[in-house]
Amino acid sequence: MKKVVLAFSGGLDTSFCCIYLTQDLGLEVHSVVVNTGGFSDEELKQIEERAYALGVKSHTAIDETEDYYRETIKYLIFGNVLKNATYPLSVSAERVCQATAIANYAKKIGAECVAHGSTGAGNDQVRFDMIFHTLIPGVEIITPIRDLQLSREDEIEYLNKHGVEYSAEKAKYSINKGLWGTSVGGAETLTSNQYLPESAWPTPVTSTEPQQITIDFVKGEPTALNGKVLDAVRVIQELQALAQPYGIGRDIHVGDTIIGIKGRVGFEAAASVILIKAHHALEKHTLTKWQLSWKDQIAGFYGNYMHEGQMHDPVMRDIEAFLQSTQETVTGKVIIELHPYRFVVIGIESEYDLMSNKFGTYGEMNAGYTGDDVKGFSKIFGNQTIIWHKVNGK
Repeated sequence: MKKVVLAFSGGLDTSFCCIYLTQDLGLEVHSVVVNTGGFSDEELKQIEERAYALGVKSHTAIDETEDYYRETIKYLIFGNVLKNATYPLSVSAERVCQATAIANYAKKIGAECVAHGSTGAGNDQVRFDMIFHTLIPGVEIITPIRDLQLSREDEIEYLNKHGVEYSAEKAKYSINKGLWGTSVGGAETLTSNQYLPESAWPTPVTSTEPQQITIDFVKGEPTALNGKVLDAVRVIQELQALAQPYGIGRDIHVGDTIIGIKGRVGFEAAASVILIKAHHALEKHTLTKWQLSWKDQIAGFYGNYMHEGQMHDPVMRDIEAFLQSTQETVTGKVIIELHPYRFVVIGIESEYDLMSNKFGTYGEMNAGYTGDDVKGFSKIFGNQTIIWHKVNGK
């Protein structure tokens, strides 16, 4: 009997895959859940129980939270990456991490096949397939939901026929939670003109009083929240718990999928949105004009390429080296004020702050040069444009 490693979350699609792979295809299923910071111990236990109830031969939970931060999220912070100026790549980055872990596990147990529950309409199918082709070439990829072109109603009917209760109400919204944010998909995100109802958001808004917080960064990485020194993963987790009840970081991302169609997805990602904005504010004080300019261009490419699942292209390591290099002076404290549905970056404190009154005060006075210096500079700086206008009679 062939072994198949199934990327398993316990949701509708992967529950269908369990039954189909074992009963219809006669495969020995080894399910794997990759935790990227979205599951509690209790939830992981429930997923394990569900997997065995669905007939898997073995089930394994792999905790990739630390690696997810170190190998992926860290560079999204360094690059201030928000796709289409909106989306912190919560699911995109997570899928790359999960697919890599699943490929490595399939290699470890010598599986002949690997399976995932992606549909034929989204980005995940490409991310998973491409990474499997790269890391475990020759291993057969099985994708029941995509190949059978199943609707959610079809899957529910199939499971119910096989004695597995799954209600349509439970499947109304697709929720994917991870360290860098939670995505929410439903009937509204399949339209262009509807917003998700309050009941669809996993975290209700319960915090209403304004609150000032501080985040410390050392060489671009978050190291403390409100003066409490923590590792970066804990900063993200505690900031999320503090800020998400304000409804901060809720939005709907509209983007171009890898396969060329438009797609919408809701997300709540208070910690990632706040951290990116706070980090960017600190960078604007501590980096030079051209460091900021080149970072924007390179980080934009990095985010798009990661979104498309291309994390194993060596150019990504090159870009990461550049981003790491830019963070040498990105150290300091950022002050932020939280309000319902919004936040304000109040300012920063850093020994590397280039906005120093030793050299002049913007719009007020200068200390490092004279007015005559500026007169001469202005003439030289515009010299070629002046010449062009004289030559061309403009």
